[in-house]
Amino acid sequence: MTVLIDIRTEGFPEEMEAVMEKIALDSLKYEGFQEECEISISIVDNEEIHQINKQFRGIDRPTDVLSFPQLTFEEGEIMDRNEKGEVVLGDIIISLERAREQAEEYGHSLKREIAFLTAHSMLHLLGYDHMEPEEEKEMFAKQKEILELAGIPRA
Repeated sequence: MTVLIDIRTEGFPEEMEAVMEKIALDSLKYEGFQEECEISISIVDNEEIHQINKQFRGIDRPTDVLSFPQLTFEEGEIMDRNEKGEVVLGDIIISLERAREQAEEYGHSLKREIAFLTAHSMLHLLGYDHMEPEEEKEMFAKQKEILELAGIPRA
């Protein structure tokens, strides 16, 4: 698996890169995704995620995380592959500012919040959504299990 990490804001703890890579790998294992793959994770500030959210989703405010899956998981879909032959799963964009705010709001560590946002986005890249109550229940249960298996449960 290739994880391309692009830190585009100040103050991101370097050790968080390993956390994001671990959660990405644990998410793939949990879901039984066997293909070698590539994902990209960008760490940005609220201003940048606001711009991206407005441009791509038409929502004029910052958010905590955005996911841009490259696969639909439909029957017969041809998967895009990188130069190494890895399946390109998609892109994750995390607002460091919002992650810090939420960690404080929920009373847990930045590590836990970054892990949660990564697991959440990985599930989106793997075809899950939470538009309907049943989908949300399933996705949130999976996130919880991934984080528990990774040893980063909610405190």
